[in-house]
Amino acid sequence: MIITLVALLAATVVTVPLARRLGVGSIVGYLFAGLIIGPAGLRLVTGISEIRSVSELGVTMLLFLIGLEIRPHRLWILRKTILGLGFGHMIPSAAILAVLAHFAGLGWPAATVVGLGLSLSSTAIVLPMLNERNLLSAASGRDAFAVLLFQDMAFIPLVALVPLLVGNTLASHLAAGAAPADVAAHFAHNVPWLAVGRAVLAVAAILFGGMVLADRVFRLIGGARTPEVFTAMTLLIVVGTAALAHWAGLSASLGAFMAGALLSDSEFRHAIQADIEPFEGLLLGFFFISVGMSVDFSLFHSEPLLIVASVAALLVVKTAVGFVVAFAKRRNVATALRFAAALPEGSEFSFVVFAAAVGAGVLNRAQSGLATLTVALSMLVVPLGFAGIERWVMPRIARRQTPPTTPIEEGAVVPVLICGFGRVGQIVGRLLSVRRIPFVALDQNADHVAFVRRFGARAYFGDPARLTVLRAAGAGNAKLLVIALDDPDAALRVADLARRHLPHLTILARARNRRHAQLLMDRGVEHIVRETFASSLELGERALRELGIPAEEAARTIFTFRQRDEALLTETLGFAGDPSRVVASIEQSVAELQSLFEADRGG
Repeated sequence: MIITLVALLAATVVTVPLARRLGVGSIVGYLFAGLIIGPAGLRLVTGISEIRSVSELGVTMLLFLIGLEIRPHRLWILRKTILGLGFGHMIPSAAILAVLAHFAGLGWPAATVVGLGLSLSSTAIVLPMLNERNLLSAASGRDAFAVLLFQDMAFIPLVALVPLLVGNTLASHLAAGAAPADVAAHFAHNVPWLAVGRAVLAVAAILFGGMVLADRVFRLIGGARTPEVFTAMTLLIVVGTAALAHWAGLSASLGAFMAGALLSDSEFRHAIQADIEPFEGLLLGFFFISVGMSVDFSLFHSEPLLIVASVAALLVVKTAVGFVVAFAKRRNVATALRFAAALPEGSEFSFVVFAAAVGAGVLNRAQSGLATLTVALSMLVVPLGFAGIERWVMPRIARRQTPPTTPIEEGAVVPVLICGFGRVGQIVGRLLSVRRIPFVALDQNADHVAFVRRFGARAYFGDPARLTVLRAAGAGNAKLLVIALDDPDAALRVADLARRHLPHLTILARARNRRHAQLLMDRGVEHIVRETFASSLELGERALRELGIPAEEAARTIFTFRQRDEALLTETLGFAGDPSRVVASIEQSVAELQSLFEADRGG
């Protein structure tokens, strides 16, 4: 066991940082780690089932943490999106894949199970893959999450459906000319009502525990004042709800998600999240390693073309369906492509569906092995494909995408030009609008532009680091150039361009940090506002007042500190690249301020 643990940790330490450096994401690193140390590689680890049984807790904890972030009322608000996208993605994918499986030689019951199993997508792969690229809050991320949540809920009746496909199936009943009422009566008679009752009981127990018991138990054990007991209780909730859901025949991760959602309004939510996250990250990594280890390349020797064709069909069908579904929701090309490219892989739940089908006699072991290998290979391919799309395709789409705005009016006469219309630029624009001062805003984010134009703002899609774009926006006649770009390098390029070709403009620039401010000063920009400086000073002043320092003295402290810090910014400009001299200068400044305030109190 100790050798297994060493191999898992060593493979993680080597492959994951390498994968992240190559820009393909940590998931690919975990998958390849499994390939290297598993039965298909160095055979350092062979107990795949034991590792997966433990590592699946990572998927469970991931869903629990997601539940903590989503309030129940938000789920109700999202119900139309969840149902619409869920049905729209899963049902057509399952139908097309089932037809293809039937043409490949499977009977309709087996083809139906394969189609339904392959239509599921991997929550454990998609959510971390999107989260690594900060896409979970984007439209593509929200849509993908809605589909995954629907599939987690659909997994319950899906597994229950598998035994019904044995023997006298729906197809055989209809082919024999049976009346719909007789067919319905047959399937109602064969529904496992005991399992349904256990599922209802488990859901009721999770609801009662989450809404009534959890907070009371946390208070009873003393909250976070006993860290080890608090952590044990948190793990008990996650593992307990997962075990209860599994006992009832439900998805263990869905049970954990329900528990998380019910605790999302708890006063202990943040402490619970802090306790779970370390376990979730490591166990989820082990899950991906187990997926990589489960790839049985020996099947390639018997049916290589069939396996390649199966994986290709799965990816093409689900990608095409996803793109059409997203486009039907009126998403732009970039959003639709991200949504479609994230969901074509099979799911960790597909393995459960195929195993249940083997147990029920719907699939034989050879058919299940082929379907399982298809899912495992798709889990390897999709993260690589998604990384490639993000690196090479999305930038080209962003450049070619027609912005949802009108063309810039050549030679527009306005006194102010705002470069960057995100959270900072929009506030500047609103202040100008209050004083009825006209402005033109430029931004390379088409969503920002489309949103603010709804409210009458003169915003245009364009790169402010191009002279032709600046002149077309009216820079030749403007008085003030406000640089409010998020990207410091882009802000410096705009400042260089304006200083060289538009010297009449007064430049007011946003600086992300001290070094960015000094680089702007090097370019002759005199009016610089450091992004967090003013808000930090205000926060510090309030802290001083809360600690009993009189308001007048606190204000004087902040004023003195601000003057000294701004002077220090200029003084260190000549040696900003020498950290030791900068630190020495800051320490000297702090000592001077302390002496000044002590002398002030003594006077």
